[in-house]
Amino acid sequence: MTDPVPEKPRRRPRYSGKNPRHFHEKYKEHQPDRYATDVEKVLASGKTPAGMHRPIMVSEIMEILAPKPGEFAVDATLGYGGHSREILQRITPGGRLIGLDVDPLELPKTEARLRALGFGPDVFTAQRVNYAGLPALIAREAPEGADIILADLGLSSMQIDNPSRGFTFKVEGPLDLRMNPERGQPASALLATINAAKLEQLLTENADEPNAALLTRAILDAQARTPITTTTALATVIRTALASLPRIEPNDTIRRVFQALRIAVNDEFSALDTFLRHLPQCLRPGGRIAILTFHSGEDRRVKHAFKTGLQEGLYSEIARDVLRPGAEELRANPRSASAKLRWAVGRKVES
Repeated sequence: MTDPVPEKPRRRPRYSGKNPRHFHEKYKEHQPDRYATDVEKVLASGKTPAGMHRPIMVSEIMEILAPKPGEFAVDATLGYGGHSREILQRITPGGRLIGLDVDPLELPKTEARLRALGFGPDVFTAQRVNYAGLPALIAREAPEGADIILADLGLSSMQIDNPSRGFTFKVEGPLDLRMNPERGQPASALLATINAAKLEQLLTENADEPNAALLTRAILDAQARTPITTTTALATVIRTALASLPRIEPNDTIRRVFQALRIAVNDEFSALDTFLRHLPQCLRPGGRIAILTFHSGEDRRVKHAFKTGLQEGLYSEIARDVLRPGAEELRANPRSASAKLRWAVGRKVES
């Protein structure tokens, strides 16, 4: 009996041109440990490698949160885990961090990534929970409250770059926009059932869109002819609607429309309002909160909640001015451009 012929290793898929253009073709960027030099070149060019995310305003956030050994921390939006990694390095030994995220695709990858860095279950745990559920988690895990709470409300680059998630209009993909694709309805289903008044309201309230009425008519007229089911189809409708308007940058408008639909599909403002309402009760006395926002609707809510909390004595101190990324970070990571950072400190124990 002859020995079986060993199977030849599969060749990677070929792509046209010198460099891969599509998300699934960027095999080196998807394996940063194996192709570290290539990934460094992408980072040095001011781009984010496919499948990765660059944490924003890390030094500013660490200065505000001031993590110390033995403290209990919650990263309410775990994402790629960049901020959590920095916190974990500072709260050990003796500290613990719980990371929350609703994304069933990215959460296991991030948990494995942090485990590989040596953060075991005694130090770090990940839970698939929306940050609106923070009070229940605190009651269960740390009834005395958290020392540190962080929330980065932006999309992760892994979500933006992957066309199958439907967050980008630059490459065709399903018009989905769900943070958790296992729950709720995609944006395409929302457009199939929404009426004009509601759509115009969403564009105005969720994205401050100045041409909400015009875009509403264009989108629903196109939807009536042919259902809008892809990201590029929606982008085309918007570009066509704006063609008669002078000095309008179509891409900016398209981003606002996608933002408005994403917020609606994921019920983001309702979750954020719940999170902000319960934050003071989730902190230890003197505990620190840092929140990164990426558009005016989020920032208004955080600013108002912190200001009201200070007036009511729920916080002892809040950020008087919003913090923004510095020039060096903006150059190295253009995706940080819209970030705004606010912070608050829990009320102190009266002596």
